[in-house]
Amino acid sequence: MDLILSPEQETFRKTVRAWLAENAPEPFGSRRGKDAEYATYLRAWHKKIYEGGYVGLTWPKAYGGQGASVVEHAILEEELALANAPEIIGRLGVSLIGPTIAKLGTEEQKKRYLPPMLAGDEVWCQGFSEPNSGSDLASLGTRAVDDGDAFIVNGQKIWTSFAHVSDYCFLLVRTDPAAAKHKGITCLLVDMTTPGVEVKPLRMMSGDSGFNEIFFTDVRVPKTQVLGEVNGGWHAAITALMNERANLGGPARIGMSRFLDEVIKMAKTLERPAGGGSKIAAKDPVVRQKIADVYLRLEIFRMTSDRALSRFAQGGVPGPEGSILKLYWTQLNQEITRIAMEIAGPHGQLTGEDAPFDILAWAYLRSRGNTIEAGTSEVLKNIVAERVLGLPKSY
Repeated sequence: MDLILSPEQETFRKTVRAWLAENAPEPFGSRRGKDAEYATYLRAWHKKIYEGGYVGLTWPKAYGGQGASVVEHAILEEELALANAPEIIGRLGVSLIGPTIAKLGTEEQKKRYLPPMLAGDEVWCQGFSEPNSGSDLASLGTRAVDDGDAFIVNGQKIWTSFAHVSDYCFLLVRTDPAAAKHKGITCLLVDMTTPGVEVKPLRMMSGDSGFNEIFFTDVRVPKTQVLGEVNGGWHAAITALMNERANLGGPARIGMSRFLDEVIKMAKTLERPAGGGSKIAAKDPVVRQKIADVYLRLEIFRMTSDRALSRFAQGGVPGPEGSILKLYWTQLNQEITRIAMEIAGPHGQLTGEDAPFDILAWAYLRSRGNTIEAGTSEVLKNIVAERVLGLPKSY
């Protein structure tokens, strides 16, 4: 592992940090029941950070990017997390879909879609998962039937982030049901205002509704909107998913570290009943042991993510390391939020503006989905078993 930053990279970090100190917005606060306001807040932030030159950092300059390395991208992501800056509303487009269009799209598609995607003028969602097709993505059933110069799409997608505010969808459909399941898939770039597209937000137990269902009923999509080859959509899917894995690591670690810092502060000040009296939580040896355990596991995660970044920066491609990182951080994040709730006791269950630890209830409930979204832990363990340990497939 070699992640010693060059003088130029150190200067870049200082420049980013100074810019964020001047421009990062105030935290939004509670998002419960404020999805529209939160989307407006994120759109404004996307535009501002784009104008600062920090969106699409690794994109080719020909498409509006900076042509920077993955190390600069990692530095930027770390500084954004350290500054507690909000996410950009177009992150799926910038991180996953844009690089895929840049690699597989026609020149017309690149010129049409990449600039407004980068600027945040057009937000994209990713139409992959279905009610009966999640981690086994190749089993998807949304159909696209050839109709001359277009495809007619019918089906349903689910767990689609930002679909309720998206302008376009990076959609996987089945165009040849007779072919092997990986070979009969096509990727379409779908205008979300097309007649027959219906979005229904999904309310999660955390109170958020960032996920959605999308229903497609006789949606007509011109063949000019095919990305890559007809029946070659699995390549587009894998390209996008590899970009997703490449973006794990630093932000997740810093987010968990910040949360753990808050847990430690809480443990140092919170008094809990103990044997008829009261006791500061941080003096409880069991609490201290649990906090120390997750702290050490965070350090292991840091070293693992740095090793993966180092390999990627030296000319590799995202591989099984991304699956290991995703598996590790999601389980660790659930453990940290569980310990936080244990320490807070009944206080941690309170919600609302006046609740003493309002963020705890939200963080705990939201973390339950970590081990399902973007690939379940069970599927990721199979990937590690087969591609890292060399074990035979279980089927």
